[in-house]
Parts: sequence; structure tokens; C-alpha cells
Amino acid sequence: MKKTTVALAVGALVFGGAATASAATSQHSGIGVDAGGSLGAPAPAAVKVPDGNRRIATFSGDGVQIYGCTNGAWTFIQPAATLTRYGQPVAVHFAGPSFPRWESTKDGSLVGAKKIASADQPGAVPQLLLQATENTGGPGTQFGTVTFVQRLNTRGGLAPAGACTAGAQVGVHYTADYAFWVAK
Repeated sequence: MKKTTVALAVGALVFGGAATASAATSQHSGIGVDAGGSLGAPAPAAVKVPDGNRRIATFSGDGVQIYGCTNGAWTFIQPAATLTRYGQPVAVHFAGPSFPRWESTKDGSLVGAKKIASADQPGAVPQLLLQATENTGGPGTQFGTVTFVQRLNTRGGLAPAGACTAGAQVGVHYTADYAFWVAK
């Protein structure tokens, strides 16, 4: 059931969420640009990428953080988001078997990454630095050689406050900018 729910959420974001993602992109002027573009505010020191890497792309993310009710409290299950560049979908973000993943809708390449650092963001899910644990697609693909992923400029996505009913699930809207890095 959980996999079906996630597949439906991701599918809705990819196929039905383009207008939402496009609207979110307009709020992120300058985001969704290649390595030379501006990310806006500098990344907090805690989530800076180590030297020896270069940013290859930054995409706007728009989706939900999915929470489930366990023992009367909301617990994180997984993300489901569409990443866009200039309002056009370029990737989907979802949970893998062990770590979060991003899969290109352009060439099918994939990167999975584990969290290595975070920085609190008031009123939103934290900003993150993630290190790649898996890549598919190889050189010349969108995610085939990614070494690090940053989740920056987060808005929303926090678990609901208060008690909940066992088995309930909820998707909480969030946006973020995702920066992808490769070794120099």
C-alpha cells in the first residue's frame, strides 16, 4: 500500500504537478540554472560542499514530505517531489530502499545519497548536505557522476503539530532548491 501511495504521489507530481512546479519556479528567480548561476543566499557553513567538487546544476523542487502516524505522533516516511528547470520537469525525488534518490526524467540516470550534515531552517524542513551512495547512467548523464546534493532554501514541509490517528498519512507541501555537484 505504501509503495502504491508513493507511486501515485510521484506520478501526480510528474504528470499533474507541472503547473504547480512552474508556479513555484517563478518564486525562485535565478534558480534552476547551471553552475554559473546564482543560488541566492549563500549555503550555511554546515551544508557546504567539500573542496574538489563543482556545481553542475541547480533545480527547483516542489512536492510533499510524507508523514505517517505512529504511536500518536507524526513520523517522516519519505519525500515525493518534482524538480524543474525553467518550469520544465527534469527529475523526480523519492525515497530509495535506504537513502533518498533523484531520478532524471530526461535520461533515466539516478543518484542516491545519504545525509551527512544539516542546518535548521525556521518554519521549514532543514537544509541538507548529502553525499552520493549510488549512481546510475555513467558519464554524460544528468546524475551519473554526482558526488554531492544540497537541499537549500527550504520552505514548509514540517510534520503537522499535535496528535494523530494510528495509520493516518499526510503529505505536507514544501519547496527547496537542489544543487548537484561532481568531482572536479
